[in-house]
Amino acid sequence: MNLNKILITGGAGYVGSVLVPKLLEKGYGVTVLDLMIYGEDVLPKHERLNAVKGDIRDQELLKKLLPGHDAVVHLACISNDPSFELNPELGKSINLDAFEPLVRISKASGIKRFIYASSSSVYGIKEEPNVTEDMALEPLTDYSKFKARCEEILAPFQSNDFTTVTIRPATVCGYGKRLRLDLSVNILTNLAVNKGEITVFGGTQKRPNIHIADMTDLYVKLLELPKEQIAGKIWNAGFDNFTIAEIAGMVQHVIGPHVKIVTTPTNDLRSYHVSSAKIKRDIGFAATHSLEDAVRDLKVQFDAGAIPDSLTDDRYFNVKRMQRIHLN
Repeated sequence: MNLNKILITGGAGYVGSVLVPKLLEKGYGVTVLDLMIYGEDVLPKHERLNAVKGDIRDQELLKKLLPGHDAVVHLACISNDPSFELNPELGKSINLDAFEPLVRISKASGIKRFIYASSSSVYGIKEEPNVTEDMALEPLTDYSKFKARCEEILAPFQSNDFTTVTIRPATVCGYGKRLRLDLSVNILTNLAVNKGEITVFGGTQKRPNIHIADMTDLYVKLLELPKEQIAGKIWNAGFDNFTIAEIAGMVQHVIGPHVKIVTTPTNDLRSYHVSSAKIKRDIGFAATHSLEDAVRDLKVQFDAGAIPDSLTDDRYFNVKRMQRIHLN
């Protein structure tokens, strides 16, 4: 089955800013629906790209936009716990309340494939060395609870003519045109390059990460595979699980020995260690870009002057930008 026209919610966000050019390169027609609060210049100008500044909560807009598309990649959300805590009602309205109408309207509009970006945070904290997809979901925050609830909402919509698939990504890292510098690997790299010093809180906590190139390659793959291979499936997607101290060491290795690592105690020793073995078994997907690759990619952009004012400009920090514009 050919899926030629793709609608991406949140397509002007961090992951979308890398995914959209990949899809255009492959010949897809792409519509991006996004509030564009981090700017519209993160997307390329292209004859096959329709960038729509709009809100996924606007059901009339969805009914107008969705017909004629073959697939939806649903990336739009208020990302991460601190952004969510700024305005819990806003987070609920976008991350949970808007979800079922989006799925219903997608199905009614003839969408054939719906790819949902959930989160590996839905597992909560597990003691097991490898957290697999069959383990109980024990989300700890509203952000992760709503991600888990949307997975439950989506499941019954799976049918022969409406293929659903859910991905639980690890924390994304690396350079994107709409860059986030409020994610672990990216934070440490920014501090190493621009301050010569990294502060590690605790250090023993494990964090699963995935390079943005691998994350976006996976979404492309999910659009290309036969529906029989992905229908109704839920998969983790990560590269490897390293401790914060190990990640800091990788950053120091890439940026240079002059970078000082300062370790300080913390009460937050939450560890996440997600297994991505199932997605490799099922569809042959394995991340190939390392965390050091992500640090190197960021360093190239810093050296080229492509990330100005990286310690202060709120466009790199979700919470700061949302505070400034009073999103509601």
